[in-house]
Amino acid sequence: MVPRLSLRWRVAAALGLGSLLVTSLLAIATWNLASDYMLRQRVQATTRQAEVNLRLVEGAVRTNSDGLTELLTGLTTNPDSTIMLFRGNEVLTSGRQVDPAVVPEDLIAMAREGTPARQRLSADGIPVIAVAQSLADGQGVYVELFQLVQLDRTFRFLSGLLIAGTVLSGMIGVALGSWASKRALRPLTELTAAASRIAGGDLKARLPDQTDPDLGPLASTFNTTADALEQRVLRDARFAGDVSHELRSPLTTMVNAAAVLRRRQAELPGTAGKALGLLTSEVDRFARMVVDLMEISRADQDGDREDFEPLDVGGLVLGAAASRLSEAVEIVVEPPPPLVLGDRRRLDRVIGNLIENAEQHAGGAIRLAVLHQNGNVRLEVDDAGPGVPRDMRTQVFERFTRGARAGSRGADTGSGLGLALVAEHVRRHHGTVWVENRPGGGARFVVELPEAVA
Repeated sequence: MVPRLSLRWRVAAALGLGSLLVTSLLAIATWNLASDYMLRQRVQATTRQAEVNLRLVEGAVRTNSDGLTELLTGLTTNPDSTIMLFRGNEVLTSGRQVDPAVVPEDLIAMAREGTPARQRLSADGIPVIAVAQSLADGQGVYVELFQLVQLDRTFRFLSGLLIAGTVLSGMIGVALGSWASKRALRPLTELTAAASRIAGGDLKARLPDQTDPDLGPLASTFNTTADALEQRVLRDARFAGDVSHELRSPLTTMVNAAAVLRRRQAELPGTAGKALGLLTSEVDRFARMVVDLMEISRADQDGDREDFEPLDVGGLVLGAAASRLSEAVEIVVEPPPPLVLGDRRRLDRVIGNLIENAEQHAGGAIRLAVLHQNGNVRLEVDDAGPGVPRDMRTQVFERFTRGARAGSRGADTGSGLGLALVAEHVRRHHGTVWVENRPGGGARFVVELPEAVA
């Protein structure tokens, strides 16, 4: 399928083609009028000259003057012209020598019948106009050839000038169309950039004020919508933060009570002991969820500009692996030490959440790698699970995505906020995160962060 041109280039091409078409029509009209006028003027001049010469030749023939040859020589004042006098089987010529056979028989026959005739032809490769007229009393045919070399040069110059002007006009039309469309589409470009920034999480992106009456309402409406969206997101974040804060006190009591009961769990027989185990595990999970909820609500309310410091991602991975993983997990850190500008707490949380996700949903992490790639630092976390279906690979980073709909690879516990926090923290470091298939099976979670310039 042929890729379609952008709107800017379609406008430029349309303006260029329009300019080319209009200029071509004007050039064709100019060529026809100018060439016809110049040729007509030249024909009229040669015809008048031939008529004058014809009268002189008729007078010499009528008086049987012996100076006919000298007269013909005198009439060819221009060395490029040729005079031919057809009298019976005799042909007298003067001027530039040209084979009489180049003169068409039809032209001579028309002149013998008493009808003056003119015709453009080529004599020895030179364009000429032949004027043929009959002498009085049918005493012969007078033919004079006038060269059109200068007129032909003028025609070539004029045609080249018109063609060059037409092409130049088309190119100027394309250039003007490109410039005009760029200026006309600049507000649309700004709108696209602002919408992309908002989609990427920058809720403060706005369009500049427009003085143009046609563009002002667009900018105003977009900015109003962005303000409303920002206020709603901040309101939701504050609500989540307030709810989390209110849950901390009863949650602390529940965690402490669960800890006391866990120490006494061995004293509870059978079903009661199992119920207590389920209760304490859910309390722990509830506690982690509240902490995550508070952190993600703070992240939503924080600005994007933060004071980052150079961090060794390989060191963060080694530290997280030492405290959370067994020695059987493969750790790969590509030298030299991969550095990024970031927040240590948030990046440590990113690594920890990816490891915890592998442990809870995919049978554990089997490989952690930190690599250099195209100016980025690439963090890879491979797990031992069955992988994430292709149509679920975006949803696993959503908040509280549940069960098989989120690609859960184990129990139907949902993805909670762990991977959503990963996506949020990575975005604030101007990076990207995604999940793909691991060679040999399983899932590979990939984080790419801009590498710090040394």
